[in-house]
Amino acid sequence: MSDLKQLEADILTAIETAADEAALETVRIESLGKKGSISLQMKTLGKMTPEERQVMGPALNSLKNSVGDAIASRKEVLKRAAIEERLKTEKVDITLPVRQSPSEAGRIHPISQVIDEITAIFSDMGFAIAEGPDVETDYYNFTALNFPEGHPAREMHDTFFFNEKEADENGVKVRNLLRTHTSPVQIRTMENQEPPIRIAIPGKTYRCDSDPTHTPMFHQLEGLVIDKAANIGNLKWVLEEFCKAFFEVDNINMRFRPSFFPFTEPSMEVDIQCDRSGNEVKFGEGDDWMEILGCGMLHPNVLRSGGLDPDVYQGFAWGIGIDRIAMLKYGMPDLRAFFDADARWLSHYGFRPLDVPTLFGGLSR
Repeated sequence: MSDLKQLEADILTAIETAADEAALETVRIESLGKKGSISLQMKTLGKMTPEERQVMGPALNSLKNSVGDAIASRKEVLKRAAIEERLKTEKVDITLPVRQSPSEAGRIHPISQVIDEITAIFSDMGFAIAEGPDVETDYYNFTALNFPEGHPAREMHDTFFFNEKEADENGVKVRNLLRTHTSPVQIRTMENQEPPIRIAIPGKTYRCDSDPTHTPMFHQLEGLVIDKAANIGNLKWVLEEFCKAFFEVDNINMRFRPSFFPFTEPSMEVDIQCDRSGNEVKFGEGDDWMEILGCGMLHPNVLRSGGLDPDVYQGFAWGIGIDRIAMLKYGMPDLRAFFDADARWLSHYGFRPLDVPTLFGGLSR
């Protein structure tokens, strides 16, 4: 019995001094394993007399249970200690990251950005920004702008027409349509405002066309100046200053080629010098030329339609595709992506909401 008490004391000491679960497992095997010290003592019961067995049997079972309980208790302590040690070195952040505010995550569409840039440029030149309805009449969209009857632009393949309305008291049938250009705003402005007139007209326009560089709905900028002394020299200066400011270059070369538009006379197409040798178009340098806009002096019939005397007033106008100049400036290859509502595309090409374009701070920087 004294040997069992000494064995128990030695095993319990080994259990208490076990530094980790691996050392504790070694103690368990050495005491309770098949060849452990307690197991070897249990095997001796068969060689004892019944009287000895009655004494040693309960003693050995008590020793076995005591050691087992001590091992289980020490194992739980060591397990908690191991977890605490791991937590000190292996920290896991289970909190969510801070969400971006709308001003940080949101993006301004390139078309909205370019319209803001155009507004900043022409406002600095003393122009007012004018708007008009998207649904126009045949008169404002064509007739008042000197489009003769039978002109191809009036046909269904170019224009989205609505059904004809009933004839009015004069027997004239009014036909509405989606405007094909922003030029009707010129007539509406002349009807409601006395010269001098200086307006820029950005807005949506509609034509029956769809391919990588054309869409059924697109954006156009129109400009109009009317005064008693407005001339082609003024027109060239305005367009040159606009292109330099918009493309953010110090110098730009332009050439004016004769053309034809029903509402201007003379009419001109404008090309600007550029370099297209790389991945991006660079303006103000290179040996290439790119057509960028159409312009001209207002036709006398357009002035008359607006209620002005062409012998007293003269003016000039120009038109440019906002979507196209956005593609040229910011390197966008396909116009159709403007209208796909792809959040990834907008995140790449979009602009931060608080980066308001200004001439003194930079339009796109």
